[in-house]
Amino acid sequence: MAATGEEAAAMDSISRVPPAHPTVLSLGGSSEPRGEPGETAADGQVVPAAPKKPTSSSDGGVETAEEAVEPDINELCTDMFDKMAVFLQGELTGTCEDYRLLENMNKLTSLKYMEMKDISINISRNLQDLNLKYASLQPYLDQINQIEEQVSSLEQAAYKLDTYSKKLEAKFKKLEKR
Repeated sequence: MAATGEEAAAMDSISRVPPAHPTVLSLGGSSEPRGEPGETAADGQVVPAAPKKPTSSSDGGVETAEEAVEPDINELCTDMFDKMAVFLQGELTGTCEDYRLLENMNKLTSLKYMEMKDISINISRNLQDLNLKYASLQPYLDQINQIEEQVSSLEQAAYKLDTYSKKLEAKFKKLEKR
């Protein structure tokens, strides 16, 4: 059967308190101590005073672990609160450090975005300048296209003329031979 409530607390507190002198505890059938407190036992050890049993017990005279050794509750509570304060302080410090890191990362990200914004503004300005220059060059580019078309048609005319002159030359040579 598992211990609950006060029994569990008592067992937990006993595990932290050093055990009593072996001559006080009676594990066998005899419930009497080996000697009176302060006297020397048969094996040469001084018998310490045994804890008093409470006069009223709700469970029929069975001694519980809490009754055998009562720890200093105030000292244990103070120790628990000190350790809890240290734990919470560590948790809060870790959380604060995480927030500081996030804040620094946000500042750096903001700076990077500002740099990227400046770069994009410069690119946009340069693109507008290039578009204006292209627009100012457009009439000249149209003239170049027209000249190229005229040169192409002139070249075709020159090929046709060359072909016709070769035919004429061939006819002339043919007439000359006759």
